[in-house]
Amino acid sequence: MNPSKYRPVVQPVPSKRKWPDNRITKAPVWCSVDLRDGNQALIDPMGIETKLAYFDLLVKIGFKEIEICFPSASDTEFDFCRRLIEENHIPEDVTIQVLCQAREHLIRRTMEAIKGAPSVIFHIYNSTSPAQRKYTFNKSKEEIIGIAVEGVKCIKECMKDLSDDEKKKIRLEYSPESFSMTELDYAIEICEAVKKEWGTSAENKIIFNLPTTVECYTPNVYADSIEYFAEHISDRENVIISTHCHNDRGTGVAECELALMAGADRVEGCLFGNGERTGNLDIVTVALNMFSEGIDPKLDFSDLPEIADAYQEYTKMDIPPRTPYAGGLAYTALSGGHQDAIAKGLAARSKMSEDSVWDVPYLLIDPKDIGRKYEGIIRINSQSGKGGASFILEHNYGYAIPKAMQPAVGELIKSESDKAQRELQPEEILKLFEEKWLFNRKILEVLDLSSSQMENKDKEETVAVRGVIRYMENQFIIGGNGNGPLDSFVAALRETSVPAFNITAFHEHSVGQGSDTHAIAYVQITKEDGSIKWGVGKSSNVGRAGVAAVVSALNQ
Repeated sequence: MNPSKYRPVVQPVPSKRKWPDNRITKAPVWCSVDLRDGNQALIDPMGIETKLAYFDLLVKIGFKEIEICFPSASDTEFDFCRRLIEENHIPEDVTIQVLCQAREHLIRRTMEAIKGAPSVIFHIYNSTSPAQRKYTFNKSKEEIIGIAVEGVKCIKECMKDLSDDEKKKIRLEYSPESFSMTELDYAIEICEAVKKEWGTSAENKIIFNLPTTVECYTPNVYADSIEYFAEHISDRENVIISTHCHNDRGTGVAECELALMAGADRVEGCLFGNGERTGNLDIVTVALNMFSEGIDPKLDFSDLPEIADAYQEYTKMDIPPRTPYAGGLAYTALSGGHQDAIAKGLAARSKMSEDSVWDVPYLLIDPKDIGRKYEGIIRINSQSGKGGASFILEHNYGYAIPKAMQPAVGELIKSESDKAQRELQPEEILKLFEEKWLFNRKILEVLDLSSSQMENKDKEETVAVRGVIRYMENQFIIGGNGNGPLDSFVAALRETSVPAFNITAFHEHSVGQGSDTHAIAYVQITKEDGSIKWGVGKSSNVGRAGVAAVVSALNQ
């Protein structure tokens, strides 16, 4: 590697930077370019029917401006544009956008494609950077400006026979392509020439799209460029500054956010960052970043899994598991400390009102707000802690493990995951838990048990139990009295060779509904030698759940 052959891109800076003190307080104008830029970046471009379905998805999400195609690029693109218009797929409040190079025959073909559209942004561009001027066009700065201006003149020439109402339906967007590598003052010069030729007004604002066609500097330099452009372009109130960030350096989202702080009005990008090379800006991430700060993004991602599935179906592209918000692991905690904090935060949250400020540790936004479920948040491997397994047992299966018992549960699950050298699935965790605590009868087993209530001489109710148990290899007929089934059972065991113990903790709750309701009891016993064991019992009979928990503890 030889870094000496590279040079940083240097751009002018604003006279006094304002953007670092600014905050994003409202959503920009969003423009999806999935159907053009995202489509042309696919190994197998989408066909017309797929693009129609994708268009409907973008409308459903809430995009009001959608770049649909490059109509002069192919018959498929042209025909797709015509289908949208002729079959009335375009809602009244949605504007389609078409892309075209500043070349006469392509402009005329594009004008044919958009005939009858209810509202159109004609997006024209030519490349402006020194390298493009030198290698691609072999033209001077003045000649490159001439290409842009002649393109605008051609659009106006094609519009001359349109009625005034039809002309009002067409807006102009101009991109100095490779803006990120173009001298900033020259980019402003060419945009001024385009604006002068097109004309502007409060009713006819021009869009200047300033792309990081190749992301070639840190996000703060892009913000400087946007602020500098906004300060120096004339007629600013009638100019819409649009961003179109790529992700060559992996900072496309940061570039966009800083550009909005610097005065940009509009954002172009794709769902999940699709696009050529390393992709375009991921609009989902920017929108949900705003949402996380209490800003309405004006896009609906309340069912993000459904949107993600549709995107993958239409594009045949995968969403990496670490993708913000949408990735399969975006809300997954495997670390024990993270799991414990999340579990405690969600437990506290369950007692608050729905609109309470969100502050659950490690979760930037509530997964439910974007259609994600809590079940996948905590997953268990050998690095997980006591809280993770307990969270899964409670949220998936209803077992509210007492805090003091959680270390024992966590140790069991971690040990098994370590042996298996893989993540354990929830159903495996349940099976391990139940085999150890609910179904373990290797040492002690109740073969028969009955109870009855009676009153003593002081008119106090007592419970008598009678039954048969197996302890080790021996059977015992047992009997005892107490203030309840559990107390009576413990008294009965004292008459056998079962080691003496005391109940030092007892917890109980119900699970299920109606006729399927069961009592779950958790018992901690302390033996004479000081050892502590936990047991779990489950029964449709409340009293029997405690008895089963004691039996469970004695089997550990």
